[in-house]
Amino acid sequence: MIELAVLGLLKEGSLHGYELKKRLRDVMGARSAVSFGSLYPALNRLERDGAVAAVAGERAAVAPDTPMTGSFAGEAAAFRASRRVATRGPRNKKVYGITPVGEARLAQLIADPADDERSFPVKVAFCRFTDEATRLRLLERRRATLVDRLGEGRRTIGARGDRLDRYVRSLLEHDSESTERDIAWLDRLLDDERSQHRDGDSPQATPVPPATEVDAPAPVAPSFPTHPFPTHPPSSTDGTNTAVQANGGSR
Repeated sequence: MIELAVLGLLKEGSLHGYELKKRLRDVMGARSAVSFGSLYPALNRLERDGAVAAVAGERAAVAPDTPMTGSFAGEAAAFRASRRVATRGPRNKKVYGITPVGEARLAQLIADPADDERSFPVKVAFCRFTDEATRLRLLERRRATLVDRLGEGRRTIGARGDRLDRYVRSLLEHDSESTERDIAWLDRLLDDERSQHRDGDSPQATPVPPATEVDAPAPVAPSFPTHPFPTHPPSSTDGTNTAVQANGGSR
């Protein structure tokens, strides 16, 4: 996941390691804080693979003139030092930039379904660097995963509800409510993605199954029960989640 985040940030612009570490915290969250001990080995691997390279971009310091020392060896050493400075930024830190190899690797990582569970938020953060079809597949895969999870949680509550401790039951219901909100959020993203290209020639993704076939809410946040320990899934007074609850009960 750190490789994906590093390539995504460098796609936005060249950075040195210290800046990368700060930006990674913003992208991955405080709970997934990246240390220099894991960042620099990742950068070294990417550099060896040709995915990133030291650059002399906007952040790089201007190389000083080579001093005339009267000594060939001294002037050669000064010239080599000036070349090193040209690829370093503030505080003499090495500045990294993404290469065409890195851009291809970034697109591959975003499209790869193997690590969706852990890296989905990071993939969404940089999915603008991929094509529409890839973005739709990413969102639809996640939606399908959450729909399955929602149905499984409801079946667990239905089958073991009477034997569950009230706190355990409350946690399961809270998890279902959170999953419903995530599905509603994905529905909004999918609708927005399709509306951006509704009149274009972009490839069409597989339609999202209707709510009557899966345990998925309409694209609105679900209402919460007033009882502290509800005995049934939350319902909506305006009827927007009726299809979801009806189907969930069938499972």
